[in-house]
Amino acid sequence: MNENNINQSNIQTDHFDKESVFLRQAEANDIGALEQLLNCCYRETAGWTNEADLVGGIRITPDELANTIANPKHYLFVYPKTTSGEREAEETGELLGCIAVDIKTNNDSNKKAYIGMFAVHPVLQGQGVGNVILQAAETFATRHLSSNGQAADKNPARLTMSILSHRPELLAYYQRRGYQLNGNKMPFPNDGNNGEPKREDLELLELEKIVS
Repeated sequence: MNENNINQSNIQTDHFDKESVFLRQAEANDIGALEQLLNCCYRETAGWTNEADLVGGIRITPDELANTIANPKHYLFVYPKTTSGEREAEETGELLGCIAVDIKTNNDSNKKAYIGMFAVHPVLQGQGVGNVILQAAETFATRHLSSNGQAADKNPARLTMSILSHRPELLAYYQRRGYQLNGNKMPFPNDGNNGEPKREDLELLELEKIVS
């Protein structure tokens, strides 16, 4: 096994309880583990959420992660592995999941939060972990957007995200959770910063969900 790959052999799933999933905000010393998790989940073939057949190259760099963690309007949360699986136990340094919430507002009182960098360790996929992590991020974003009297504004708050085209199973996953295509789309950026598209018609499709 490549030493840069996430160790999948020491994660026990027989008695895994999704109720034990918890998140904390990412710190600078999480960058290495985050890079491994995201590149594994998006660019390798393990798990059902990977994009390996659509995009090659790396998913993210340490510098990008450092900038995200340092950005006061961008919240990056991680699900750390602990020695016993419980929140109070010692962390091992490995990450089992992550998700980011980017708070965006403008002068027209449009309030939205962009959800990205959503990943679950391939060994834990299909066990409800992603649902717990996504719900936690949505709750955080909704509360943040509704704070300081923003809920009284005329424009409703929205959660947005982008997914790759040609991923009907992923689109269906988010549609079951209340997200809908809003018609916004753009060609996948072929600038070398987010990987290398493997087909010319690859696009990023925007989804949104009204939350207030």
